Parts: sequence; structure tokens; C-alpha cells
Amino acid sequence: MTVYIDPPTWPGHGRLWSHLVSDLSYEELHLFAEELGVPRRAFERDHYDLPSHRYADAVAAGAVEVRSREVVRLLTAAGLRRPKGRPQRPSS
Repeated sequence: MTVYIDPPTWPGHGRLWSHLVSDLSYEELHLFAEELGVPRRAFERDHYDLPSHRYADAVAAGAVEVRSREVVRLLTAAGLRRPKGRPQRPSS
């Protein structure tokens, strides 16, 4: 299981956020997030939004640190990218 995380540089709601993604499947991503205690409501289209204070937890649990551009490349190469404005498939 390989899950990836980018640095917490994305602002929102008075915090900085990271993106947690899988290059294999949404199932793998959901399992990792569940084991980390991340609520399912944090899943958005093709990634989990993770607040900066949880970044170290994700890395300690095995998430591989990558640059933000790499997150997009990994999702696209795996066929898991869901850009904004396109219909979503079920997240299971």
C-alpha cells in the first residue's frame, strides 16, 4: 500500500492543508484514511484534505511525501484524477 501526501500549503478555513492520495485505488486511500482516523467527510473527489497538524501523523503511518505537482501526476497516471466540474463516480 502506497499513499502519498503533499506539503500543507493549501489555505482554507484559517488553516493550511495537504492532499492525501493513492496511486492504486480509492479503496486503498479510504482504508489508509480510516486507519489514520480521518473522517470520510474529508474526502473530496479524488483525495482527502488533511490539516497541517495531521501531516506528521500521515507520514509516520507510511504516507510518502511528494510535491503538489506529483500528486496530480500520480492521480492522472492511475486514472483516478477527478477535476472540479466533472461528474463524480461513487467513491467506493
